[in-house]
Amino acid sequence: MDPELIDSLHADLDAADYRADSIAALLGAGADAARQRGVFAPALRALAERGGSPLATLVRLFLLAGRVDRGEFDTAVPALGADGALALGLVRSDDADGLQAALSLNPVLVADAGSEEPLHWWIISDLDDQLRRGPARPDHVMGVGGATRSLISQAPPGETGRCLDLGTGCGIVAMHLALRGDVVATDISERALMLARANARLGGLEQRIEFRLGDLFEPVSGEHFDLVLSNPPFVITPRDDGDAPVYEYRDGGMAGDGLAERVVAEGPAHLAPGGTLLCLANWESPWGSNGLERVRGWIEAAADAVGPLDAWVIERDRVDPAQYAETWARDGGARPGTAEFEGLMDGWLDDFAARRITAIGLGVIRIRRRPLASSPTREGTVVEGAVVERAVAEGTVVEIDQAAGAYAGDRLGGGLAAAFDAGARAARMSDAEVLDTHWLRTESVVEEREHTPGEEAPRAIRLTTDRPIARRVAADPLIAAAVGVCDGELSLGRIADALATLLEVDPDAAAEALTAGFRELVWLGMLVPAE
Repeated sequence: MDPELIDSLHADLDAADYRADSIAALLGAGADAARQRGVFAPALRALAERGGSPLATLVRLFLLAGRVDRGEFDTAVPALGADGALALGLVRSDDADGLQAALSLNPVLVADAGSEEPLHWWIISDLDDQLRRGPARPDHVMGVGGATRSLISQAPPGETGRCLDLGTGCGIVAMHLALRGDVVATDISERALMLARANARLGGLEQRIEFRLGDLFEPVSGEHFDLVLSNPPFVITPRDDGDAPVYEYRDGGMAGDGLAERVVAEGPAHLAPGGTLLCLANWESPWGSNGLERVRGWIEAAADAVGPLDAWVIERDRVDPAQYAETWARDGGARPGTAEFEGLMDGWLDDFAARRITAIGLGVIRIRRRPLASSPTREGTVVEGAVVERAVAEGTVVEIDQAAGAYAGDRLGGGLAAAFDAGARAARMSDAEVLDTHWLRTESVVEEREHTPGEEAPRAIRLTTDRPIARRVAADPLIAAAVGVCDGELSLGRIADALATLLEVDPDAAAEALTAGFRELVWLGMLVPAE
């Protein structure tokens, strides 16, 4: 896309105040919410009452699949004009000197852990399903969906260094990474890179992003990065159905979950010491096995090749093959009841049945390459004021987690990074170190007690938190009491001794139970070591 035309488009969109909050104000909150669900009637009625502005023209054309006269468009977008928009491929002409959208042009408001205020950008992509009203093209480039927003929100905050966006698509992830450091963005799709370059220029970030064409890590062979983010084409797609459509944005061209496995297997070798890989993925559970344990095996195999890793695998959902097949048959534009839809369903279900797949996990994988400075702690050395009784194992740490609770709405990336740091640190501690550590209860932890009227002791005790992921776990009186006094003043060992005396339990058993329980609660974001 012509850079000068992109600059003209930027000037026109800015002048028209084509932004998410202005659109909501124009249409009204209810009509704007309905528009985002694909129901356009309320928004069209609002435009009929309040239309006539450049903003209204842009909304009708690009957000409501409407037609506008060429002269109306020239008035709304004077710097670019209809000729410029046609040259960019944003619009197409009809036979009556009118224009219709050929691409999506969406204002996006996305929170970023590295920015104090939400960011306003414009993103060009192919028309989504509610505007296209038909099947997508094979080289379809998606806009900013829920998965992409989730990936961005989970990224660690602050300056990062050198970054990689693996499978950049429309470029929105690379743009966020450009706020943290210099970025390389790769994709196998030339069309995706074309639109990503245009979006980076629209956002004023073109100079901080280097776009490269190629398959997965091939364009960055031998290079290392401090942060790698990826929403790769991980959708599990039948390989033996020659009639099924193949969409580059979702289909990695491999059998089963091979694409996710390859990202996990190859990614750590491209991390600088201390660098982090964060990717969305789907994984299969074949009959008689657990998909999460298969992911653990991928990570351990990668560690064998590059050295110790810290990893956190979070399964957000687990679906059966029929539900998974329905989701992705609909995604391409097919509708239930049509021959096309039923054929796609049969193809997916035949593939899952042939490979005896019983469930598919959906989630996120976070991997950190252990810093070079991380070395075994030997007996007798002093660690944060405590004498370590035995060597600390420096093997790979893999935390497997099933967490369907809501994500924290703000500063999610920082909360997840803190829980990851603390959880991996606790996992590498010896039991003696866990007991010697002074722990802090995080502010979001709440204790719930369930009582039967008239009884003194609670029937159940639960610890809850809403950050970084909403959790609710059962706790016995020993764990609940220990967490309650974790203000950083006393070591866990001293707390264990005091509670053993108070509750009249064996001191060694109390210390053992608290050590195991605290390691778990650290991963849940309920406890952190006091510095």
